[in-house]
Amino acid sequence: MQEKFSQEIKEGYTFEGGSIILGGAMVEGEVLGEHFVRVPLKTLNRHGLIAGATGTGKTKTLQIIAEQLSSQGVPSLLMDIKGDLSGIAVASGGHPKIDERHDKIGLPFIADNSPVELLSLSGDAGLRLRATVTEFGPILFSKILDLNDTQSGILSVVFKYCDDNSLPLLDLPDLKKTLQYITNEGKDHIQEEYGRMSSASIGTILRKIIELEQQGADLFFGERSFDVDDLCRIDEDGKGVVSILRVTDIQDKPKLFSTFMLQLLAEIYALFPEEGDMDRPKLVIFIDEAHLVFDEASDALMDQIEVIIKLIRSKGVGLFFVTQNPADIPDDVLGQLGLKVQHALRAFTAKDRKAIKLAAQNYPLTDYYDVDQLLTELGIGEALVSALSEKGIPTPLVRTYLRAPQSRMDILSQEELNYLMSTSRIAQKYDEVIDRESAYEILTGKIQTAQSEEIQEELRKQQAKAEKTSRRGRKEKSTLEKVIGNTTTRQIGRTVARELTRGLLGVLGIKKTRRSRKKSWF
Repeated sequence: MQEKFSQEIKEGYTFEGGSIILGGAMVEGEVLGEHFVRVPLKTLNRHGLIAGATGTGKTKTLQIIAEQLSSQGVPSLLMDIKGDLSGIAVASGGHPKIDERHDKIGLPFIADNSPVELLSLSGDAGLRLRATVTEFGPILFSKILDLNDTQSGILSVVFKYCDDNSLPLLDLPDLKKTLQYITNEGKDHIQEEYGRMSSASIGTILRKIIELEQQGADLFFGERSFDVDDLCRIDEDGKGVVSILRVTDIQDKPKLFSTFMLQLLAEIYALFPEEGDMDRPKLVIFIDEAHLVFDEASDALMDQIEVIIKLIRSKGVGLFFVTQNPADIPDDVLGQLGLKVQHALRAFTAKDRKAIKLAAQNYPLTDYYDVDQLLTELGIGEALVSALSEKGIPTPLVRTYLRAPQSRMDILSQEELNYLMSTSRIAQKYDEVIDRESAYEILTGKIQTAQSEEIQEELRKQQAKAEKTSRRGRKEKSTLEKVIGNTTTRQIGRTVARELTRGLLGVLGIKKTRRSRKKSWF
């Protein structure tokens, strides 16, 4: 049995072109020395799956494949949700258990590191990945927000209006301000040019954008947009750069994660040229905790993801989904995966046992293993492997004793992280602050101008009304008032009053003189 198995493994896992070694073949619980389980580089753009229960070694398998690809000049992008992949940047310190493992496999252990670029959605621990709202476009953005046909039509009109009027949509405030503007100040103009739009539908779109903001999407939208060509770099030693996207705080923001992943895949598909049948992939993307991409995705979003996954391999890009159970991946996606690395599964409940039976059906039939039973017995660092040959034929299913990572199996210290970020060759490009005028500033200026004109017009109306009211409030003067108010009449009145006063004082003066004279006679 071992001889037959040995022959099948050597024939099934020997390839003409370049390949990477995952480990050594096992049968009847023993490792067969120098029976290497290889994966041809040519088929790694056919996508893959790394599955298994917590603690079975999925992350280390991801690390092994990424560093082996790097050594072959293939760059990769790793979604580091648990924060334990940064050690790829430093060579392993070695360990007796590592030497023992490689002795069994018959493969010398050589410690090595890979060139690493740290990326982030928030900018806290790496270069910040961003994209503009315009780059998403109305169709993709509608799918992200799960809009109906009417709402999607309105969003398309909004993008068209912004294009026609040179209003850059860079971030979510730009989009919200535009929606508010066409509901209020710009409503008449929009209806005249593009037709009537429901205020209720616009309100629904705004609420869904706010929901997306609450999951942290406002950090992702904006400038400078990340150039996906920067994911395909090769260093001076001919090694592929391993880009590690640190998303340790994104597990409670599935909407943001699926939004980012879909935009990234769409951008790569749109910008990368058709490559045809390549000898090795141009880029390999590893999506850890892949269930986060699918759990919160709407039906429309799922359709979009499935389409991109099916078509993106022609661009020379491979996708690897890392998750606990193959059932986390939709069947239409699972059927597109060429390489499958299955670590142990746990059967604690009846549901778990059903899941194991379903998982076993994803692999080729074999005379050497009871797959259902074996899935619960695999040790740490062991996995069932099935790949595609260079001709696209599935290789024999093999229990594999996985090699150890050549790099550190632990995270970097803060000092090491700081040094790694300081040596980045593209950091200066993305550290540049860009704050150009966009839809938010332009429309805010229009609204302020319109409000100022409205205020001035209202003041003019109020002043005219006050003057009219004042004129109406005045009464016609009577004849007596007119006579009294006349200048001549007032002059005559003053003269008469003066003469009367003089006469009265004159009389008083005469009387006084007479009294004084009368006193002098006596």
